[in-house]
Amino acid sequence: MNNPAWGITPDYFNYPEKILQFGTGVLLRGLVDYLVDKANKEGVFKGRIVVVKSTDGDAGAFGTQDGLFTTHIKGVAQGQPVDQYLVNASISRVLQSNAEWEAILAAATQPSLNVIISNTTEVGIQYVEENIAAGVPASYPGKLLAILYERFRKGMDGFVIIPTELVVDNGKLLKEIVLQLAAYNKLPEDFVQWIASANRFCSSLVDRIVPGRPKNISECWEQAGYEDELWIDAEPFLLWAIEGDAAVAQQLSFHQSDDRMLIAPSITPYREQKLRILNGSHTAAVCVGYLSGLNTVYECMQDAYMRRFFETVVMEEILPTLSSLGPQTAVFARDVLDRFANPYIEHKLISITFQQSSKMNARNVQTLLRYREVKGILPEMMPLGFAATLLFLKPVRENNGKYQGLRGKDTYYDITDDNIAVFAEHWKSVEKNGYPEVSAMVRAICKDARLWETDLNNIPGFADTVADHLLGMLQNGVQPYITQHSKVL
Repeated sequence: MNNPAWGITPDYFNYPEKILQFGTGVLLRGLVDYLVDKANKEGVFKGRIVVVKSTDGDAGAFGTQDGLFTTHIKGVAQGQPVDQYLVNASISRVLQSNAEWEAILAAATQPSLNVIISNTTEVGIQYVEENIAAGVPASYPGKLLAILYERFRKGMDGFVIIPTELVVDNGKLLKEIVLQLAAYNKLPEDFVQWIASANRFCSSLVDRIVPGRPKNISECWEQAGYEDELWIDAEPFLLWAIEGDAAVAQQLSFHQSDDRMLIAPSITPYREQKLRILNGSHTAAVCVGYLSGLNTVYECMQDAYMRRFFETVVMEEILPTLSSLGPQTAVFARDVLDRFANPYIEHKLISITFQQSSKMNARNVQTLLRYREVKGILPEMMPLGFAATLLFLKPVRENNGKYQGLRGKDTYYDITDDNIAVFAEHWKSVEKNGYPEVSAMVRAICKDARLWETDLNNIPGFADTVADHLLGMLQNGVQPYITQHSKVL
């Protein structure tokens, strides 16, 4: 452990436990634990993490490896390749909630421990009526309430509590559920007041792709010179935005080691930039790429046309609509394009098409409206992406109760979209009356209130442009059509 290249000294293992972490998953290890470890190695935070494992079974490799694990950061940053190995020593121990609940309660009442972090998936932050005195609570909010009550009974200060689950206003939601559960358990009113006043429930936004254990793990071990069952891969980019003030920042002093961990009064700008730029460009481009024969985001970035599509959508069509969010948005936009070009991330296009129409509404409709308002014209690429979405959502057959579309001449794919029956209804007019009905169908889809928050026909020229693209793809095929489109640009 004294290896200078690892940056871990014997003193590191004597640091007190300052964080209780719910979850052993790769996202927490690749983001939160990475930041804590980085700060510790710089002598900033000097604290370790005790992890709660809620699933059954022992801690496995965490025990045999003393919590140590490798993080292999590889990809592209600022256009340059990144390939870096780190040994993380931030985890002091892992406790299994059902078998070691008393030890968890004891850990949570250490004077040094004042931060709780969780990633229990979106399902984890839900209200479940349960008696927290009847044994180990099943839900994460139940476990948290029990820990808070133990802390309160011992007359201690509260925590900074930061959920990282991908739920909007996750801190606010978690606090509401905990208070609701406290009422269900008929806990003392002074404790309820202590929950609200002595604890800070901070909403947060996390963004880092952590693929986890690589497929070629044996090769990784051989290259590193040691075996590591907990090895994870991670992309270079990261963002952790936390809603808080100076007092929160003081408790989370490890943020000082990385300016990509942000503590701000509001995280709305960061959530908005991620939704519009990262998620929005995915949604705008995915059906064009998939129907033209490509399978991953990386493949798109290696294709001349699709790379130009992504770059145009991100830098010229989405970014100009977000000027109010601040100068960091342009940096984020460039980082997004680097992330898309990461050869080590296999992000399948067909996976991105899940609930495609709802994502188009949530992520891109406002962008279309803002672009028209800012520029006074239509964007070049987004109407094409919208047309490709309509073509992707054209059902050609049913298989085992699922609608399927057709890519090319012989590749069928499942359409996983709750609105597919609506699109099937619209497509029937074209199937019955032929291509002359494409324009009418597009106009009907654009004004369908079941799909969009506004009538898209009110965007001058939008429906006609979409219909032209759609008709071109229907008549010529997607790949020939976008080849022709690329010559026009």
